[in-house]
Amino acid sequence: MKLSDFDFDLPDELIATRPARPRSSARMLVAGPTTPADEHVSDLPAWLAPGDRLVLNDTKVIPARLEATRRRATGQGEAVARIEVTLLQPRADGTWAALLKPLRKVRDGETLRFAADLSAVVEGRGDGQAHLRFDRPWDAVERVLDREGAMPLPPYIAARRAADAADREDYQTIWAERTGAVAAPTASLHFDAALMDALRARGVAFTRVTLHVGAGTFLPVKADDIRDHRMHAEWGEVTERAAAEIAATRAAGGRVIPVGTTALRLIETAARDTGAIAPWTGETDIFITPGFEFRATDALITNFHLPKSTLLMLVSALMGRERMLALYAHAVRQRYRFFSYGDASLLLPGAGNDSFESRADRKAVRERG
Repeated sequence: MKLSDFDFDLPDELIATRPARPRSSARMLVAGPTTPADEHVSDLPAWLAPGDRLVLNDTKVIPARLEATRRRATGQGEAVARIEVTLLQPRADGTWAALLKPLRKVRDGETLRFAADLSAVVEGRGDGQAHLRFDRPWDAVERVLDREGAMPLPPYIAARRAADAADREDYQTIWAERTGAVAAPTASLHFDAALMDALRARGVAFTRVTLHVGAGTFLPVKADDIRDHRMHAEWGEVTERAAAEIAATRAAGGRVIPVGTTALRLIETAARDTGAIAPWTGETDIFITPGFEFRATDALITNFHLPKSTLLMLVSALMGRERMLALYAHAVRQRYRFFSYGDASLLLPGAGNDSFESRADRKAVRERG
């Protein structure tokens, strides 16, 4: 398939730069193979059944963006320049991969100085990244990030405004636990305590997995033939307990519904070898496109994704490309908000007319719950 097969027109004003408040007040497009329903995330319990299981990514976003200075001797003395540093991921040699702006002015062997006397040496560069070796252990670096770092907002938000104090809470899920991501699993940002209580009351179960989302999730697809695209690798883990919970739900006839494409990519990776979910730890670069055989996923909660993106290809694999583009056209007409801080969708690929409760039935469920 061609990259152009996944293009659509998106007005700039539909790109969200702030989340809905409260979180679960965001809109939600419920989509099976028939007419979509325009709902809100707070309506989610009415669309799920007792025994369904939501798979949650418990990664925690690092406030990974820092200001640094570099000093260089000149004929007139010393020149000081500011560098924006965004940490990406640790490397096997103990350095950190990072984005530097501007990278072209930094040289190998230079020292970058941060707040609180923290510094790092540039030990190498490649693929548009620098490799930094900090002068302190990671726990000390993490303390500096907690005090001085900013949330690494996606490029389409950062181009419109700078990260601020509100993003420390807004760009983190309420169940974030395992530090390591530099981008949020954004479908999960719609969940708040009230929604979780309503889902539990409905009889919905939860399983936690971990996929540390990297900045590569925002890299554009440049290959015209999508088969030539290579995904970035991200570290993840499906524990023995998580695999057992997911397997038990499927055996009992419940649906396994990842919250977000990160959780979906991870559990599908863990199901590749045997065709059934199994414990798994490692780096995944799974690339899901139309024709993919889903082995662990029955439905998906996700946001609205960029044109020509790997995530649009993923949801097209689940729902069908033409169906997905029709849903996005509907979302644009109805003025849904797109991308990380935008609205949500509940994708039900196996649903037919009989599985869609009437609005009256859903209203009755909400009033009872």
